[in-house]
Amino acid sequence: MKNSFLLLVAAIFTFSCSSGPHYKITGKIEGADSITFLLQKRVEGNLVTIDSAFSKKGSFTMKGGPVRFPEMVLLSAKGTRMRTTFYLENSDIKITGKLDSLFNAQITGSKTHDEYNGFVQSNKALNEKYTKAYNDYQTAYQENDTARINALEKEIISLQESMINLQKDFVRNNPSSFVSPSILTGLSREMEADELESIINAFDTALKSTPAVKELTELVAKMKPVSIGQKAPDFTMNDPKGNPVSLSSKIGPKLLLIDFWAGWCGPCRRENPNIVKVYKEFHNKGFDILGVSLDRKKEEWLKAIEDDKLTWTHVSDLQYWNNAAARLYVVNSIPANLLLDANGVIIARNVLGNDLYNKVK
Repeated sequence: MKNSFLLLVAAIFTFSCSSGPHYKITGKIEGADSITFLLQKRVEGNLVTIDSAFSKKGSFTMKGGPVRFPEMVLLSAKGTRMRTTFYLENSDIKITGKLDSLFNAQITGSKTHDEYNGFVQSNKALNEKYTKAYNDYQTAYQENDTARINALEKEIISLQESMINLQKDFVRNNPSSFVSPSILTGLSREMEADELESIINAFDTALKSTPAVKELTELVAKMKPVSIGQKAPDFTMNDPKGNPVSLSSKIGPKLLLIDFWAGWCGPCRRENPNIVKVYKEFHNKGFDILGVSLDRKKEEWLKAIEDDKLTWTHVSDLQYWNNAAARLYVVNSIPANLLLDANGVIIARNVLGNDLYNKVK
């Protein structure tokens, strides 16, 4: 009787474990006989394997979990460069396709992945237009077709704005989707702290425990002291001759532009003629610039200053993306800038091209 009772308890325990939240991945991949498939995710920039399965005639199964929340993972064929991405969650997920085009595999059974696919499809037309415009821009740049370059730059900027607005709409309209934090992370560099915080606050409670939302919340805290309307925090860095220059020593003109750039940065170098134009026209009327370089090699930094005729004050600690001022001002991409008034208050951020000219004017 006692043994029977123990067996019954064991059976109940086993059933309760197997019937709890878990994922099951069933794969059928043509051309993948005797291939090991790896289920991986990115952790701090590195790929970590969380499951694996050996395929027989292209068929394999993975079981595990529970998954705490849906997250983007990679399914890769070991020993090859073939892979596909999808959202893993506690459900029965089926993956079908061909090994030589694994990136195009059909994935069903994940509600979150269906939401992601819907988002991708809504962006498809704009992405195709953007890709064509960018390729045309590259051709025009190689041919030095100035008129075509200017026209395409305007088109690209317009398409980027449309893509950003479409993504913002998805995030705002889907506050309970686990896809939204990932999209918002990509948008965060285009947003001010208040706007970013308002979207995070509108998220469903379940999303707020995800690493992505926690990181975004930390980002907001870093952004607030350097957002529009705040007094720009001071920093000191050496100029090309090794002399320390503080931001506070440059504040005083009607407008001061803190320009984050680098000699190795193609988009920065293409933006430099616009900045030179603004400087030449408005410097005598109260406009000045403090260039902050994210270069690593002094000789490259100095050559870029000379080649692009950047005649204003320059500083750098030659620490690349670890540049102290860039980290202080939460600069994640360049070119980037901040426009300060005579009191050192930030009145604009990331104003480029003709927008910079018109703002200063």
